[in-house]
Amino acid sequence: MLSNSPVSSGEKSYVKPAEKDKCPVCGMFVAKYPDWVAEVVFRDGTYRVFDGSKDMFKYLADLKTYEPTRKQEDISAIFVTDYYDVRPINAHKAFFVIGSDVYGPMGAEFVPFEKESDAKEFKKDHDGRRILKFSDVTPAVLKTFE
Repeated sequence: MLSNSPVSSGEKSYVKPAEKDKCPVCGMFVAKYPDWVAEVVFRDGTYRVFDGSKDMFKYLADLKTYEPTRKQEDISAIFVTDYYDVRPINAHKAFFVIGSDVYGPMGAEFVPFEKESDAKEFKKDHDGRRILKFSDVTPAVLKTFE
């Protein structure tokens, strides 16, 4: 079931997860993990929240299974939480470090950053394998996290 908190005036706005919001992929309560929240906002103002970028990518890769009545065109915005600043950022512009020694609520995670320089520093400091852009995350990349 989609949450019904509206996005004001059709703008692409982040919606803070409610206590009852669950990740549609793993079922965890998302508000318990504010440092890792990822979010998909639909054009009608409803949204889905995730306990990390990894589950958000799984959801987007298999939207037909999770939301049979939705299409990619129904999405108005996608947000992830910047690891250092702990604030929502545009997922399409983010840099994701994979394979690091830092784990999210569900284990291995795509650690998001707004700045590429931050991603590079984190990758070096935390033994990250790669830095990916949003468009680099493919089903094959997701399979490495199963």
